[in-house]
Order: sequence, then C-alpha cells, then structure tokens
Amino acid sequence: MSGEAQLREKLRKIEALFAGAGTIGERIAAEAALERVRARLAELERRDTPIEMQFSLPDQWSRRLFLALCRRYGLTPYRLYRQRLTTVMLRVPKGFVDQVLWPEFQELNKALTQYLNEVTTRVIRDEVHGDTSEAAEVTQALPGG
Repeated sequence: MSGEAQLREKLRKIEALFAGAGTIGERIAAEAALERVRARLAELERRDTPIEMQFSLPDQWSRRLFLALCRRYGLTPYRLYRQRLTTVMLRVPKGFVDQVLWPEFQELNKALTQYLNEVTTRVIRDEVHGDTSEAAEVTQALPGG
C-alpha cells in the first residue's frame, strides 16, 4: 500500500473515530490520531516550503467544508481583497494538499453533496410538487411564449 493510500486510510479511521467516539477513551484516541496528522503537516512544512495556493469552490457547502478541514489541521484560509466568495487562498505545502487535504475534501464533499441532493429532492417532492425531474429538452421554443 502506498504512503498516500495509508494516509488516506488513517484519515478515514480518524473520521470514523470522531463520528462514533462515544467514550472518553475513543475521543482521546481520535484526538491523538488527529495530532499525528498535524505532525505530518509540520514535517511536510519543514521539507516542502508552503506556497500560496488558490482554490475555487463551487458552492457555499463545499467552501464551508473546505474551510473547516483547513482549520482542523491548523491552517489559516483567507481571501484577498475583491476575490469572489468562492475563492479560498491557503499557504500550505503542496505535498500536504496532494496527499491529505484535497483527497479528504473530495471524499467528504462527495458524501455531503449526495446527502444535500437527497434532502432537497425529498423536501421539494413532499412540499412543493411530486415531479422533481429536470426540464424537458426541446429543439425550439414552444409556441405561445
């Protein structure tokens, strides 16, 4: 198993520990695992100089998730004056982004997007109208409009 695959597996376990940490011992184990990932970031910062990176996130939910992940690892996300709200800047070692932050974000964002889509569809179907399908595609405008 590659180093990246091992690190990703470790991150999945950390998420599972935090999600299901019912006892003090489980919570302590999850916090210790998170500290090991933060130590890995510090190691990468010593070997790989942090660079300024720009991320464009398509919606507020993805942006909020990305910001939370950055902050969880002790990173400080920011936006430059006049940048769009969808833009997030970060000074971070590229290796950490490639090996940890971005892969974890993509996995969590996929699950979040799927969940939000299911909830939205259910609420619209139950409270507005049962047909939640996309608009029909036509070759020309319909008459009368």
